[in-house]
Amino acid sequence: MKGDFPIGKFSEIETPFYYYDTDLLRKTLREINAEAGKYDGFCVHYAVKANANPKLLNVICQAGLGADCVSGGEVKAAVDSGFSPDKIVFAGVGKSEKEINLALDKNIFCFNVESEPELDVINELAGKKGKVARVAFRINPNVGAHTHANITTGLAENKFGIAMCDMERIIEKTLALANVKFVGLHFHIGSQILDMGDFAALCNRINDLQSRLEARHVKVENINVGGGLGIDYTHPNKVPLPDFKAYFGTYARHLKLRKGQKLHFELGRSVVGQCGTLVSRVLYVKQGTAKQFAIIDAGMTDLIRPALYQAYHKIENITSDGPMTTYDIVGPICESSDVFAKAMDVNECHRGDMLAIRSAGAYGEIMASQYNCRPLPKGYTTEDLL
Repeated sequence: MKGDFPIGKFSEIETPFYYYDTDLLRKTLREINAEAGKYDGFCVHYAVKANANPKLLNVICQAGLGADCVSGGEVKAAVDSGFSPDKIVFAGVGKSEKEINLALDKNIFCFNVESEPELDVINELAGKKGKVARVAFRINPNVGAHTHANITTGLAENKFGIAMCDMERIIEKTLALANVKFVGLHFHIGSQILDMGDFAALCNRINDLQSRLEARHVKVENINVGGGLGIDYTHPNKVPLPDFKAYFGTYARHLKLRKGQKLHFELGRSVVGQCGTLVSRVLYVKQGTAKQFAIIDAGMTDLIRPALYQAYHKIENITSDGPMTTYDIVGPICESSDVFAKAMDVNECHRGDMLAIRSAGAYGEIMASQYNCRPLPKGYTTEDLL
């Protein structure tokens, strides 16, 4: 079964380009709000790093989500798209003074602080502005996740977060500082996680840490568990929506929230991943010694995930009903790693056919580059093609 695409409209657009099914995006957002809305105090932020296309940000903002940002540029993009500053959180291990000052000027909800030196800088800069910055501490819970090594973030040796053994000391230090206010704890264990047991393990670790803090009479107003929920890259047509019911339900069952405590989520891939498709044309079909190559006009500059993470994306020939044929599907970039798939079966390819690289809404357009002096791919939504 292939995806349903406006192929007639596609033929009028120069490839490669991104197509975003905003009907599916809105359906996804409705499901998120319905499932998270079953529980008191659940607050969902969209992880802007997944895709900052302004048209998508506008749709997500209209659905009422907050924004999770990891740069000053993302903070600005969120504010410019209408996200309320009191729903914006700002994480990242290397916040510059310029970025911190921008976030202070925008009066964002809080900084997710990842080191003690960062805390000192935020306190100093807030003091110069006569402000008190709200801070949550990203604690490294040393919880592994069943995902690719390059997108695991919660282990002790990852660059992210503050070690558990330093948690109490840094919180106590914060209580004595004049220009920061401790408002919560932040966690994130990785991305593209499909095993709910990983999230349950995080809940258990948070429960232990909360008990440790309560023994010191430290109250935590907000718990932020990051995101990490994965999508089905193999079956985007059969499974267009992630299992939000199981995801939010896992936290409701396993995390022991205190009275009045807010629980924050930072979902990215699971919000936009399935609504995006990279559309490309076949340039040449090349017969090798033992295999065939479908050489397309999209490359790793347009979608780097297969080269960077060895990521799988379902690929469909949406303009051919020919027999299924096996190809290595490769791009035009002058790099051996510019390969989207090896030995993939798609309908027989001919020059000019359109291929749809599915589940590319997250970490696709946003990570595109101009290597080889290639132009950045454009993004089109359902509304654009009406």
